[in-house]
Amino acid sequence: MDEIDRNILRELQSDGRLTNQELAARVGLSPSPCMRRVRQLELDGVIQGYRAVVAPEAVGRGFEVLVSIEVRRDRETVEAFEAALKDIPDVIEAYRLFGSPGCLLRIAVGDLAAYERLWIERLTALAGVTEVNSQIIMKRIKEPQGLPVDG
Repeated sequence: MDEIDRNILRELQSDGRLTNQELAARVGLSPSPCMRRVRQLELDGVIQGYRAVVAPEAVGRGFEVLVSIEVRRDRETVEAFEAALKDIPDVIEAYRLFGSPGCLLRIAVGDLAAYERLWIERLTALAGVTEVNSQIIMKRIKEPQGLPVDG
């Protein structure tokens, strides 16, 4: 990957809706070579997709919680737990961690009452869960902006 590829990635992370013409102008290429490079970055799995960034409040999910969960650490339980998480749309990110806690979730719901229902009905009911700790997000200080692509 050279500096032009990194510039393409920076520009697309900043604005994934750029036309190929606009992108080419910003990175100093003509449109055809620019498109070839973008396609190659996609084929190589460097660019994994394109998404719209949605305001949580606009879709009724302005209440966010970081949740740490402890799960019994046998293979069958962990696999069942992870599979079950994928079926809970309120869980918008999930990470298995080394050490304690064993899992960290980011959850987006409408309000505290919705989170309480989710906590009672789904999270504490998952197989193998031994502990659930919640941290309500007061304010998002830094939004995800993409990955640094420095050489």
